[in-house]
Amino acid sequence: MERKLNFLDVFSIASGSMISSGIFVLPAIAYSHTGSSLFISYLIGGIIALIGILSIAELSSAMPKAGGDYYFISRSFGPLMGTINGFLSWFALSLKSAFAIYGLSGVVYLLTGISMPLTAMAATIFFVLLNIVGVKEAALLELILVAFLISIMIAYIIMGFPVINKAHFIPFAPMGINSILSTAGFVFISFGGLLKIASIAEEVKNPGKNIPLGMLASVVIVTILYVLMIFVTTGILSPEEFKTSILPISDAASIFAGKPGFIAITIASFLAFITTANAGIMAASRYPLALSRDNLIPSGISKVSKRFNTPVISILVTGVFIILSLQIDLEILVKSASSVILIAYILSNISVIILRESKLSNYRPVFKVPLYPYIPVLSIGMYLFLLIDLGMEAIEISLVFIVLSVLVFLFYGRKRSKKEFALLYLLKRIIDSRMPQHGLETELREVLRHREGILDDKFDQMVKTSVVLDLDEHYSLDNFFAKISEPLGADLGIDSEKILKLLKNRENESSTAISSFVSIPHIILEETEILHMMIVRCRDGVKFSESETSIKAIFLIVGNEGERVLHLRLLASIATLVQEKEFEDKWLNAKDANHLRDMILLSSRKRFPKSGK
Repeated sequence: MERKLNFLDVFSIASGSMISSGIFVLPAIAYSHTGSSLFISYLIGGIIALIGILSIAELSSAMPKAGGDYYFISRSFGPLMGTINGFLSWFALSLKSAFAIYGLSGVVYLLTGISMPLTAMAATIFFVLLNIVGVKEAALLELILVAFLISIMIAYIIMGFPVINKAHFIPFAPMGINSILSTAGFVFISFGGLLKIASIAEEVKNPGKNIPLGMLASVVIVTILYVLMIFVTTGILSPEEFKTSILPISDAASIFAGKPGFIAITIASFLAFITTANAGIMAASRYPLALSRDNLIPSGISKVSKRFNTPVISILVTGVFIILSLQIDLEILVKSASSVILIAYILSNISVIILRESKLSNYRPVFKVPLYPYIPVLSIGMYLFLLIDLGMEAIEISLVFIVLSVLVFLFYGRKRSKKEFALLYLLKRIIDSRMPQHGLETELREVLRHREGILDDKFDQMVKTSVVLDLDEHYSLDNFFAKISEPLGADLGIDSEKILKLLKNRENESSTAISSFVSIPHIILEETEILHMMIVRCRDGVKFSESETSIKAIFLIVGNEGERVLHLRLLASIATLVQEKEFEDKWLNAKDANHLRDMILLSSRKRFPKSGK
């Protein structure tokens, strides 16, 4: 997937996916749960979202891949939990989009009398087609609409404050303090859009910086706008008017700004529903894409259009699910979406703990959760409380989704997915050092290379396939050549004695040590048509000559006479690598042969992408 989205795109998608039914429709339902203290529930919801999003920001900056929290959780807990989370997040964002489309069709019905189901169907098809055409086009629409939306919301707050009736806040919490907290969980769907950024992280430029900044900026600004708008609305509408209103913000605007105010806010709510539905389909469709890439659902779903560079089938499947979701009762729809979003946040915070404690060297987030592990643990506790407080109906709905996900995994994905996951590495530290291989580290290494824009050159390609040896003892030159000739001969399919003889002859001509730390032996073999390389670390050193007695980094190149140009480029690549700052420390501190390979591939050395013969 191409990286086309910048900070403003991230901010607008996150903000646009939050500002919709959660502020223009939901307050009327939520007001009946807690009364005039509703703005406190929104404030608590925003604070909890801010705390919880810190873990999502860390994971996104470390692993900016399509599927967001699915990718994090599958790489932390394994394919079963990944499948469950992938489907839950897909359901949640699709349901949130359906909620926005429900609000949009309600506005159209009030203004024109056009059938709500008909409008909802047409709107869903429009957003599906827009997302198929391209993510940048969808993001541009999002940016324009969000700028207009925020302007109207600020105007509403400024004009409404002077006409607030303080009597509407008495009694302040008629249903008790717990109702404020439980309502915070109920309205949490209003902040669920933050997950959408994680799911499109693969398409963000400089994701290590833009994703955390975009997420944090959007949740802070949107929370402030939510709280002030609810406060103003509560002070303007009487309790009975608030409870029975379909569009309470619009009704409040009509009181202090007349018909123009009603029209302006109604237009704003209409635009808000567009931004959330649009961003929701954009983000939700990346979950089937990610599941399909990992062979947990049929691979055809991950197909990306060559013309538009978008996952067409995944977007279409998401559109169909949203249309079906529109048949669900509104309050159940809200509870369903909120419950599965809370579960996604809980698992994401646990993922940060697993990935940190597994000590994976290639888990390198640009942004890190402050006050670790206290913030993730606090977030898990808060989200569990809110989930339980939503009631059994929400939990039962979540369990239905979980059972469906497990069945998909058992009957399809279990036999096809072979991915490693961080929990194995954590268990390795605790009970069994033999459990995981280096598969997850390799995958995270490639994610890092993609994040940093590192393009493979010929040297990188050779490093990936080279034999890497990690030796402990101190060797004389003859003993060292004897040691490496056998595995090199086996790799090339050539007699090891011949290789040993060539190595000795080449070194007798002149020393191949280029410093007191590095040597680049190179020999010519007519039997090989392409260049080969062996990488060796000798922790205690090799005595190459009387002056170079402790060479620790050896890059052995084997080729033929026809590879001169490529040979020179490889030598230049090695030269730029070993001149990097702290190269020697990194070389000596790498855990093993696999981590040596990773260190080279993640280096910031100059690349020669057009290298060849």
